[in-house]
Amino acid sequence: MEKLLQEYRRNVGNFELIDIIDTDKIAALRNHLKVETPMSVNWQWEYGSEVAELRALYEKGKKNQWNASEDIEWDRPVSKDEWMMNPKMSIMAQACQLMGKDEATQKAAAFDEVTYTISQLLHGEQAALQLCGQLTNLCPHTDEKWYAANQVADEARHNEVLARFLSEKMGEIYPIAPMLKILLDELLKAEGYQMKALGMQTLFEGMAVGIMDMLRANTECVLFADILRRVEQDESRHAAFGVLTMRRCVRDASEKEMHAMEDFAFNILETLNANQQLAMLHTIGPKYGIDARLVTEALLKMDNFVDLNSLIYMHTVMPNLKRLGLITERTEQKWRDIGCLTDNRQDGAVKITEPILAG
Repeated sequence: MEKLLQEYRRNVGNFELIDIIDTDKIAALRNHLKVETPMSVNWQWEYGSEVAELRALYEKGKKNQWNASEDIEWDRPVSKDEWMMNPKMSIMAQACQLMGKDEATQKAAAFDEVTYTISQLLHGEQAALQLCGQLTNLCPHTDEKWYAANQVADEARHNEVLARFLSEKMGEIYPIAPMLKILLDELLKAEGYQMKALGMQTLFEGMAVGIMDMLRANTECVLFADILRRVEQDESRHAAFGVLTMRRCVRDASEKEMHAMEDFAFNILETLNANQQLAMLHTIGPKYGIDARLVTEALLKMDNFVDLNSLIYMHTVMPNLKRLGLITERTEQKWRDIGCLTDNRQDGAVKITEPILAG
């Protein structure tokens, strides 16, 4: 497949980086609210269970609902004067430290970085809400339709809880990153339930679990950790739905269809990975006098870049793609070359103990 956003790619050593700085392009992407998508509806006359493992997941989803208004202790404090996250994990905080800025500034920068990251997760949750609505129409089996409908309720709750946390506790919701908007539109426009399930349920839900688990392991904010724990609990079911659905899809797929799914997965995640942290650094870096490109290039040149970069990918999404047979000899080396795939599987969240940005 042709790489996405080819016109915004440039090489930093052996790494191909995506850097979108065209403000008109960014504004146009954010203002493109109506996305034309191919859609069909599959009626299903078998109302009994046909896929036992999906029916069990649906039952589990019903039992594990929670109320964002009543089950969260919203009166717990969140302060810009405290470390919102482990400073060793914060690119912004470390960049400020290397520039000689005081600890209060470092804390503020880390706070802004968390706010930006949660904002992007919120926008992704809105896409998941809309895509799962599509899956209720497209999926061919009752069990899939029912679970997708259950997930719609989950995604609405995630939208609610993250939006409230950002608005009331963090004080801001940052706009969607341009590259993320492009990728989410690609998933919404994808044809057929197989590609939608692969893109959202397997790729993006798998990434979300990795990101949230990493944030939860590296925050001292009790309210934030509780929200992440609850959302992660839902997301793990969503990723499981993706694996269970895709397991049947790959079982029945032709070689051509397998190659198409394998290439689609690589194209989406390679694009996500190719932006690194540039969108975030371009947005909040100027507030602290940080040069986005210099920081990103420094990260890419670090000796342990692959070890750090692969942490989130190796948490859930890479192992799942491997198990599904969607990382093969055709693509395995490409995954390794861009720093997403290693031989080190992460068991659970990792607490960062060494600074991720070297001096």
